[in-house]
Amino acid sequence: QVHLVESGGGLVQAGGSLRLSCAASGNIFSVNAMGWYRQAPGKQRELVAFVRGGGPPNYADSVKGRFTISGDNAKNTVYLQMNSLKPEDTAVYYCRWGRFIGGNSWQYDYWGQGTQVTVSS
Repeated sequence: QVHLVESGGGLVQAGGSLRLSCAASGNIFSVNAMGWYRQAPGKQRELVAFVRGGGPPNYADSVKGRFTISGDNAKNTVYLQMNSLKPEDTAVYYCRWGRFIGGNSWQYDYWGQGTQVTVSS
């Protein structure tokens, strides 16, 4: 079992920055992938950023050049640095940890509780 705790959301003006954190505890030894997703009201949850097994990160086109996913192995924490925020970035952001096996398939995965990010114009 893996327990994820997210923090760092809030209200920010357009053009501002926020850093989200997702701290993991529990049995993370076989985890090989982490990602950030978001869900805006009335929309489906979408991938924002994803990294697997030390490979290069992948980003949604809408956030490339503005968001950065990173991790601190010593703290079992993954971050999402969000710069140049836009009102359309407003959503609940979720982190996801698990064992990714390719395509859109995960052997298992865990989700954080979500943190609200609101960007005002």
